[in-house]
Amino acid sequence: MRRLLAVHAHPDDESSKGAGTLARYAADGAQVTVVSCTGGESGSVLNERFELGHRAARDMTGLRRLEMAAAQEALGIDHAWLGYVDSGMPGEGEPLRPLSFATIPLEISGRPLVRLIRRLKPQVVVTYDETGGYPHPDHIRCHEVTMWAVEHAAEGLPELGEPWEVEKLYFDRTMSGARLRALLGALEASAPDDERLGFVREWVERMGDRGETMTTRVDVAAYFEARDIALRAHASQVDPESRFFFWPNELLRETWPTEDYELVRSRVPSTGPEDDLFAGVEED
Repeated sequence: MRRLLAVHAHPDDESSKGAGTLARYAADGAQVTVVSCTGGESGSVLNERFELGHRAARDMTGLRRLEMAAAQEALGIDHAWLGYVDSGMPGEGEPLRPLSFATIPLEISGRPLVRLIRRLKPQVVVTYDETGGYPHPDHIRCHEVTMWAVEHAAEGLPELGEPWEVEKLYFDRTMSGARLRALLGALEASAPDDERLGFVREWVERMGDRGETMTTRVDVAAYFEARDIALRAHASQVDPESRFFFWPNELLRETWPTEDYELVRSRVPSTGPEDDLFAGVEED
């Protein structure tokens, strides 16, 4: 069986970064697990259309767990909580929330992930690069914890289970300058008066060449709808009409039908470019 583990900082990250890939491999029979390092409890309501603001004010933790369960069902995947508190996004000069994920020493916060890797035995792990994708302290810590755990899962720490060596480790490259430029060109050609054009041009300039070290492009054209359902399940965080997340799926299929990754560690031969995260991996 093929086994994939995707490590994310907060609930909703799995739906905005690589959700089509998760849905595709789950539908193909792989064991696909997302681990959320934090509960997202320090997040604010980001959707102006959200109708349950009173519930968010009373119990953001519980709300985000319900949202995560709905997204999990939409994608057909397994899910685990690493169990740490969301660090929030403090302003410049402000301290992190005490005892939150980004404040916990790596040799402590990485241990639950080592145990999980040894239990699930994934051949493939996906996470963020050293920038976190954007400079949220939990995203950066998620990268650090994943790299630490993959290394330490392979040897040592006998109290955490039998060693397991991950065969391939990828960084998410779903958001890249190349992708945005391609989508901008398609939108300019098909809908030159579309109100999103100014927004997209701004993002193209902001992204530059970021994310273009991709080695692996996974075709997820058949899973855009599942991704959209999962994204909308995180209703407190994602505006259902968001110009950032929701594009016409037919335009995506014609222009950029893949989700993209960079292979950064591999124990199996890789000749690249790839179209499968499990390329070179033998099923057990």
